Amino acid sequence: MKPAATPLLLVPFREVRHEQPDDCLHYEPVAVRGQQMDWTIPAHRHDGLHQIQFLEAGHIEGTVDGQPVQADAPAILLIAPGSVHGFRHTHDTAGHQLTIPTATLQRLLGGDHLADIGLGNSFVLAALAPEARAECAALFAMVAREFRGHGAGRVPALLASATLLAVLLMRLRGERIGKVQAPGARDALVQRYLALTEQHFREHRPLSFYAEALGVTPDHLSRTCRNVTRESALQLLHERLMLEARRLLAYTPMSVAEVAAAIGYQDPAYFSKFFTRAVGHSPSGYRALAARGVKAPG
Repeated sequence: MKPAATPLLLVPFREVRHEQPDDCLHYEPVAVRGQQMDWTIPAHRHDGLHQIQFLEAGHIEGTVDGQPVQADAPAILLIAPGSVHGFRHTHDTAGHQLTIPTATLQRLLGGDHLADIGLGNSFVLAALAPEARAECAALFAMVAREFRGHGAGRVPALLASATLLAVLLMRLRGERIGKVQAPGARDALVQRYLALTEQHFREHRPLSFYAEALGVTPDHLSRTCRNVTRESALQLLHERLMLEARRLLAYTPMSVAEVAAAIGYQDPAYFSKFFTRAVGHSPSGYRALAARGVKAPG
């Protein structure tokens, strides 16, 4: 039986710190933080961290970047860096949670573009098949054992387990969204571009910077983006900037000038003008609407 619903709280913008910040990754059972927080995790975000949660029992509901999320166990949740997320769990929830620096994860996967494409955005995989559930449980059991232990080769064993877990998630998600079909060349280029903008959008780099990094011309990149998404490469870049602005306005007490500076705008007035044109509300107006629940940051 589910407990009575309580409002999902918002906490100040911050990065959650874990018990062993100097370790290569952090592991804990879901119940540890769930019991500490009365099974309601306030909305927050992690910059530079990927988080994987595997539920073996119970139910979870909440939001990720303003979008509703709910799932019954067995289920896997991947929270990508920067995603604002908050959840309520039922009191019978059991499972595991792994938090790993994104840079470490990318290094483990050898810089494979599949990591940016498959794990670059948050997602939920519910109704896991028995074999997927068993494999996930075995990998998390390995992570838990090594994290708590002090045996020789502890760190390499932890990183190897995390690599296998990340590959499993990419495969499971790939099966859900594309079955056995690989993305076409045009789709792959757009995904690589989006992954690159995720790393550099605050720097306000010209489109030529992204095109050169991807080995294509700016015209080809923009044309491909428009063919796949119906938006130009520059429009996609501006959308990422505005998504970050909306997140900061909705979930932090930062002033409009501080928000502007945080995403690379030196002139707050220019930022306000650009935001108003793109979103349809001034930054202050949008913040007021988000506080009333009229606008979602996602």
